[in-house]
Amino acid sequence: MGRSYTHLEGVSSNTMYLNIVIFIEIRVVSELVFQDVPQVELLQCLGRGYLKQNLLRAIRLWVWLRSLYGSEGASLYGDNQDRIILDDSFSYADWRNAFFSPTHPKGEEIPLVHDSHCPCAKTTAQWLFNEKTGIVASQWQKSILAYTGIDASTLDKLLQQRLFGVTRRSLQADLEILAQLGWLVYKYQKYYRVCEFPPHPITAKDDVIITKIAAYELNFMHEDLVAIAEYHSQKINGVQRFFLKLDYVIPRSTLDAVGDWEYELRQLWAKTPVPPIELTYGSAKLRDKVDCIVYPVCIYYVQRAVYLCAYGQSPGKQSDWYNFRLDHIQSMIPLDWTNPNLPVNLQQQFQQTSLPSPDDIALKMSKAWGFDFYLPSQLMLLRFEKEFCDRYVKGTERHETFEEISYQQVQRLIKREIKQPQQQQALLKILSKRSPTDAYYQVFIRYQDNEHRDNNIVMRLRAWQPKVEVLTPWDLRQSFAADIATQFQLYHN
Repeated sequence: MGRSYTHLEGVSSNTMYLNIVIFIEIRVVSELVFQDVPQVELLQCLGRGYLKQNLLRAIRLWVWLRSLYGSEGASLYGDNQDRIILDDSFSYADWRNAFFSPTHPKGEEIPLVHDSHCPCAKTTAQWLFNEKTGIVASQWQKSILAYTGIDASTLDKLLQQRLFGVTRRSLQADLEILAQLGWLVYKYQKYYRVCEFPPHPITAKDDVIITKIAAYELNFMHEDLVAIAEYHSQKINGVQRFFLKLDYVIPRSTLDAVGDWEYELRQLWAKTPVPPIELTYGSAKLRDKVDCIVYPVCIYYVQRAVYLCAYGQSPGKQSDWYNFRLDHIQSMIPLDWTNPNLPVNLQQQFQQTSLPSPDDIALKMSKAWGFDFYLPSQLMLLRFEKEFCDRYVKGTERHETFEEISYQQVQRLIKREIKQPQQQQALLKILSKRSPTDAYYQVFIRYQDNEHRDNNIVMRLRAWQPKVEVLTPWDLRQSFAADIATQFQLYHN
């Protein structure tokens, strides 16, 4: 039958043969039934790897598939969500007339609520949570929140939106996406049901009750990397096509020790309550070994190494927080919460049941750019050469507070934020010699002084030189000027 299809497909002028082929195809594909429930993995596939941005469209595509391949002979009105009565070759107009009520508008605008029984009146929540799907709303929402990072209030608003209260153009785009994903075939200005579903995550109705995402959940990674990992972690025709290269500076001689610390931390975090620990730490900044008693909060891979974020004592005893590089830890001893040597801040937090969590760290990092989240936050003003900025900076993500501002805004910020009169006048004079057509940015960074600054930010700024100029903080600007003068002498000679 497949060979006949290929042969006859080329005989487009022979209407009789074409009708025979289409008839055969209808008979075959009518047996396909789509009954999958819209769990995270399937929606991620329908959202083409960007579920956070495409959540509503992914859910709508799931409804499309139920309308095209669901149980036969049913209607989508009321609580039913199965196959509509539709030929296996159809246009958008054919689907629209079969899917919506007879009074559904046929124009280009978003349809108003014209009929409470029309599918366009149903909210996203109504499509998802009903006896037909068997989805438990709280569990489904929990998995979506964990996977996408969407906040609960935003998800609630999405669930209250009318899923099919969209323009004709959006619904036409849905059809095109289904064809691109292999759920439909587009030929002869018509859409055709397929003879075989494309590869996709399958979740049966009996599997919808979940307590967490699958064991391989990757929500600790950036969502773009999650999508890449999910799509490309498996070999394709026996060949591995995706590789993730990280700059990891931990020497091989300490890799085993790092693995041991990671394992020991996992064991500690499994205890209730999680105990404090005493670390012996080789501090590069102090050039000495120090003992610190801390509460271990979480670990981060940041800029070429793995760090333990901990609360209690820092190596210099200047902060309650510190990021300890795992390969610099020399010993780790669990303590009891009754230990009299615990620092006062740790004792108080434990007694008040207010020990910090990883969410506290994430919140602090969202407030200012830099992994050393315990340093003070300061405003940084930057000037870029416009052409360089347009090519390599504009449109990229650096931090939530990193945003382009106007030349006039820079002037106002200098007058408002720089309290030292001489520095303020010097910066205004410098700015007056710069072009208003250059690109200017503001961002909040973790910076106390040149001894206490986030070096990862400094390295990023150095990578942009000489196309970037640091206007503020003043001390950091002076430090860059001194470094550049020293570097000039090296190369000048």
